[in-house]
Amino acid sequence: MSSEIHSQGGDYLEFWGEYHLCTLTTLRPDGRPHVVPVGVTVDADAGIARVITRKSSRKVANVQAAPPGQARVAVCQVDGGRWATLEGTAEVRTHPVAVEDAVARYGERYGRTPTPDPERVVIEITIDRAMGQVGAAKPTTTNVAA
Repeated sequence: MSSEIHSQGGDYLEFWGEYHLCTLTTLRPDGRPHVVPVGVTVDADAGIARVITRKSSRKVANVQAAPPGQARVAVCQVDGGRWATLEGTAEVRTHPVAVEDAVARYGERYGRTPTPDPERVVIEITIDRAMGQVGAAKPTTTNVAA
């Protein structure tokens, strides 16, 4: 599942390691998009992106409202003309080890560790599509399922 990220090239991976706020798009039960600013960490080798949040958030409710394995989401980041989007299916992880791992990854990317929060959960995204333009090349898209 990681080949779509790696096929974008080293600049793409480096871009996902830079300090940028991102957006997460989830779908409400009625199909309307819900877009919010978030921090995102990407594990390219595992093909996973992670967002830490509170379990009472709208984004968590949207993911949980979808049938199992069908919560389609996208995370995106932009810096001037550079942009990258990752799409996939999301699941909410509540296990303390998963949350601690996600918080540690967030700390590595964003240079600060959030204060402990007993309400914290992880939205874990299994990436199946990567697209963007981070260099001088034309925009690219890679689909796992295509």
